[in-house]
Amino acid sequence: MAAKLSVEWINPFIEATEEILSTVAFITPKRGQLALKKDNSVEYDVSGVIGITGEAVGSIALSFPRKVAIKIVSNFTGEEVVGIDADTADAIGELTNMVAGRAKKIFSDKGIKLKISVPNVVIGKNHTIASPKGTPTIIIPFEFEEGSFAIQVSLVPNKAED
Repeated sequence: MAAKLSVEWINPFIEATEEILSTVAFITPKRGQLALKKDNSVEYDVSGVIGITGEAVGSIALSFPRKVAIKIVSNFTGEEVVGIDADTADAIGELTNMVAGRAKKIFSDKGIKLKISVPNVVIGKNHTIASPKGTPTIIIPFEFEEGSFAIQVSLVPNKAED
């Protein structure tokens, strides 16, 4: 049976995504309708993934279509990016790290202690990001003038920490 994922565990990631991307990539993302992910497929071309441990366990993924990744990284670095290469992947990893770090701080301010891993970046159409069995994954879509992207939160309270 899948564990429930409450708003308390989702909102810090929404807040962090909006804050970081508006501050460092100069976009104003508008959140769409949250949805429970049904399978492991990803509709996007590039995903930054970070593991989470502590009082909750799981991962988050920030996923972009190629065109949107290039636009956001161009804004973030202040240089025109023309494709997805190692530098672009590093930038996506850093943006994911910044979002996870900001969310970690929001949780910490609420007395919830989390640790985050170093980011991994997955590149390729129709790639898969798997979550452990029984761990729900919530998709949070965002849109801005240049396109759409999503953050996936796959997280459950850590029973070992209780």
